[in-house]
Amino acid sequence: MTTTHDHRTATTSPRLAAANAFLGGLAAQDFTRVGDALGADVRLRALLPPGQFEWTGSDVIAGQFAHWFGDTTSFELVESTADEIGGRLHLRWRLRLQAERLGDGSFVVEQQAYADTDEAGRIGRLDLLCTGYRPETA
Repeated sequence: MTTTHDHRTATTSPRLAAANAFLGGLAAQDFTRVGDALGADVRLRALLPPGQFEWTGSDVIAGQFAHWFGDTTSFELVESTADEIGGRLHLRWRLRLQAERLGDGSFVVEQQAYADTDEAGRIGRLDLLCTGYRPETA
């Protein structure tokens, strides 16, 4: 079951509710909301173009998303999906953004993640793969 989130519809699964909260915060560039969707002891393992990284803690990880996707001159969540695979969440989002730190023009970035929720229904583990910022071409 694949759900395309418009962040206005309720989900039926607690896992998908956690995914919706996370994606809704990301879409709004509301990194406090992103952090609220994460458990206090959440662990993020990420494979990014420069290499492998790992962060722990909801505030630290929300701050990392703010570093990646905050301070932009334009920002658009182009699409996002979430589904459940064998008891895990699969999330995917594609963003279009402009930021002075990236240079001239628009950039796209896509991330995919597999996540587990904790007892409180928040994301407790997130394994992420990222394309990096790619210049948008016509």
